[in-house]
Amino acid sequence: MTASPDHVSSREDPASFVRALHHSQVEEGRSWENQDLAAFLEALVAWIDDADGWYSNAGHELPANGDWRFFARALRAATVYE
Repeated sequence: MTASPDHVSSREDPASFVRALHHSQVEEGRSWENQDLAAFLEALVAWIDDADGWYSNAGHELPANGDWRFFARALRAATVYE
């Protein structure tokens, strides 16, 4: 996958990033560790819980004021949005 989360800086960028994830899953899904939605969501929860460690190991500071509600609303909306 060529998209990088480091290039997400506007409202449009998350859509482009998720679009790239979707393309990667369609084209290369068998190479993904978490190939179905349940495994993907479980891994997402685990990563969010451990994000402070990832940020620390990567030499970055965990964003204190990220718009977590936007992220949560987007995930929730995807359960019913067509």
